[in-house]
Amino acid sequence: MKKELKTDFTRLREQAGLTLEEAAEFTKVSLRSAYRHENGECSPSPLALDLLSKLAEEKRDSLGLKRFRFIDLFAGIGGLRVGFENIGGKCVFTSEWDKYAQETYRKNFPDDESHVFAGDIREYSESDEALARIPAHDVLLAGFPCQPFSIAGVSKKNALGRPHGFLDATQGTLFFEVAKIIKHHRPKAFLLENVKNLQRHDKGRTFETIMRVLQDELGYRIETRVISAKPWVPQGRERIFIAGFLDLEAEFSFDDVVFPDGPEPTLASVLLPSVPEKYTLTPKLWQYLQDYKAKHTAKGNGFGFGLFGPGDVARTLSARYYKDGSEILIDQGKGKRPRRLTPKECARLMGFERGNRVWEIPVSDTQAYKQFGNAVVVPVVEAIAEAMSAWLPNSQSDDAATFAEGDGLEDKAVANG
Repeated sequence: MKKELKTDFTRLREQAGLTLEEAAEFTKVSLRSAYRHENGECSPSPLALDLLSKLAEEKRDSLGLKRFRFIDLFAGIGGLRVGFENIGGKCVFTSEWDKYAQETYRKNFPDDESHVFAGDIREYSESDEALARIPAHDVLLAGFPCQPFSIAGVSKKNALGRPHGFLDATQGTLFFEVAKIIKHHRPKAFLLENVKNLQRHDKGRTFETIMRVLQDELGYRIETRVISAKPWVPQGRERIFIAGFLDLEAEFSFDDVVFPDGPEPTLASVLLPSVPEKYTLTPKLWQYLQDYKAKHTAKGNGFGFGLFGPGDVARTLSARYYKDGSEILIDQGKGKRPRRLTPKECARLMGFERGNRVWEIPVSDTQAYKQFGNAVVVPVVEAIAEAMSAWLPNSQSDDAATFAEGDGLEDKAVANG
């Protein structure tokens, strides 16, 4: 049974500490309109949401700045970070090796000078001294590289005779860098994300190893769940999430994640009314994709392009989308060649642009497609973060002053160092 989903208006109103009447007055709308915003019958203006968001942030600051400190590993462009900032967390350390992803991340998260931005995480996990350079934190987030475990990644490496999974020295072993950081800093909680195929890779042995490390060697209570993005965005993207808690009595469950009610969204919710002609496939590329699909259809397999209209739900957006866009082509009507999604539409498809949130894209289309294809679906993470919130520092039942920023961090840093 689905729980009632709070609207953005309700969530921000509560975080700002306003009654419904006060929120109506503050956002300069009638009480009747405020009730409709509260019930999800209509959306408030972006300006109203922005005002409430700023007031909620000021409220958090007045109660002791941020609830908890977290680090963002293999950060990509920051999808995990968005969800945990929304529940009052402060990011104190980011690791992302790709220079173009760094550019997008920095553009959308203009951090203060105290924030540490690292490239290769291995430079911070090669020794106890290096590990101590990572700031003390309460929560660890990591979307560790998934290519060694994905179906496409495994197939490609098998074809090339290359190792995959933990045998992949450049990416597959990076999970163990995460484990080193968890062992050294002992965060109160963590959230890891990867492809659904992680569970089945190497006949389940890869996942068994990860669980053994997290539960038996590191001593965390673990919950896992494969979650589809379809209730939030119009694409069939499934990812596995692994939540861990140092407190073995923490009663978090993925059953607590609130899914949106109502019909699943369709592409009409993310498509722009008009796009430049450059996103329409060239005659040569369109003919190639049709011939390629016909060839494989004759052989009885399903390789080929995916053509979708506004009322459809798309396939999973992948990092290879920049090559030809074949997995998600938009039908432009009879007599016209289909087109790719624009980067801005990809941002909406992945939930980076949602409600009053605007996402800056400072890189080329090619890099943007790679970044969104490798990213997490933001509203999925937001829902998970909300469900984890009660078991994180300074939950609503805790004393806010206890978790003021910097409170006890010096002692913690000494203990970890």
